[in-house]
Amino acid sequence: MPPFVLGLLLLFAWYITTATGRINAFILPPPKDVFASLIDGLVGGLYWVHILVTVQESLAGFLLGVVVALPLGYGVAKSRFLANMLQPYLSAGQAIPAIVLAPFLFLWFNTGPLPVTIICMLVVLFPMVINTIFGVQTIDRELLDAARLEGASGLSLLSYIEFPLALPAVLASVRTGLTLSITGALVGEFFCSPDKGLGALIQMALHQYNMSFMFATVIILAILAALYYSATWLLIKLADRVY
Repeated sequence: MPPFVLGLLLLFAWYITTATGRINAFILPPPKDVFASLIDGLVGGLYWVHILVTVQESLAGFLLGVVVALPLGYGVAKSRFLANMLQPYLSAGQAIPAIVLAPFLFLWFNTGPLPVTIICMLVVLFPMVINTIFGVQTIDRELLDAARLEGASGLSLLSYIEFPLALPAVLASVRTGLTLSITGALVGEFFCSPDKGLGALIQMALHQYNMSFMFATVIILAILAALYYSATWLLIKLADRVY
């Protein structure tokens, strides 16, 4: 209820601001124009094709990031050698914005879903690695020592002790990564996929100076991000039942 009430208040403030005519519609279009553009795009099928492209690219980049980030974070947390070797590169990579890397991927791979997927992976990779390292390194050493005394080692120690105890941090990284994957997809589409995806629609609206269309596309992105976040909430509930 509180988010719903806040949304209504923001919508009402938006309507009042535009109804007075003090702000040009080119800067802030009225809500009715935005929702009319949104309905037209949904009914006409324009949005569905581009939503599917963005979802595919973001999920592919996210899953690739999970496959790379979780083992990498665990290795860095457990091995001083890997930590000393990789952490400077991880810090440098996290400091470089994805929008700087996108032109390089465009020159190397041209347009298409591959460079967009790689950008998504890079956007989600570093936060997931850092959270995984934090989760593993904050495990109580006394619990690990007790498990080793009981005979746990290697895969059994990881499966029954380390993974469940590090799971809250891992799930936090997954929630962050899944939501950020949409950002990665948009950045990639701006440079590497100019005719497909929601990022392409943003570019199209910008070139046409169509603010209503642009706001409507942003609403689609916000709904998509909310759905992603809700999916991670269900994942947390599932983890609570299992562990």
